[in-house]
Amino acid sequence: MVIVVTKVGRTPRAEQVGATRQQILVTAERLFAEQGLYAVSNRQISAAAGQGNNAAVGYHFGTKADLVRAIVRKHTERIEALRVEMVAAVEGSRDIRDWVSCLVRPFTAHLDSLGGPTWFARFGAQVVTDPAFRAIMAEEALATPSLKRVLEGFDRCSPDLPADIRAERGDMIRTLMVHVCAERERALAEGTVTPRATWAEAAAGLVDAITGLWTAPVTRP
Repeated sequence: MVIVVTKVGRTPRAEQVGATRQQILVTAERLFAEQGLYAVSNRQISAAAGQGNNAAVGYHFGTKADLVRAIVRKHTERIEALRVEMVAAVEGSRDIRDWVSCLVRPFTAHLDSLGGPTWFARFGAQVVTDPAFRAIMAEEALATPSLKRVLEGFDRCSPDLPADIRAERGDMIRTLMVHVCAERERALAEGTVTPRATWAEAAAGLVDAITGLWTAPVTRP
């Protein structure tokens, strides 16, 4: 009696589709980071990703917004795994720096883990400055359970700030995080000197700056 064991798992076709999608994601992220979202067409992405079919991006991802969301989601899943561990370690803390660290360090640790060159920080800077796509990054980040816990911890030990000042400083923090990381990523890609030697040190500087920004006194004109 001969027992035939069939291979269990993904079919060659599924593996090929998965590889194509991954190549498109990586290529789109790089082009968006370097040139901006509106400057890059789906046709350009398909060609740069080595796809003979110019409609490959639309076939695999749909609209440009869907493609942007897929790139964000790919990284957000990895950042979430890092943040879950950090949040567990500081649960119940009343020290604002602990929660700022949980906000900053998963992002910088993820960038560090990617090796080099990376494009996600610069991609993020392009997304958050584009009104048509800015909400995508915020929606994906706020959908993660660990970030919700960070924001709750942040609120528990925050100074009593007026609502308008709180909103203003929240915007400042997002801008600071995104653009400091993007500029460091750009410098690393170009081989120029950075203010901090490592991503861990860059994170420490960001934690200091954000903590100071959030807890600074309020001056009214």
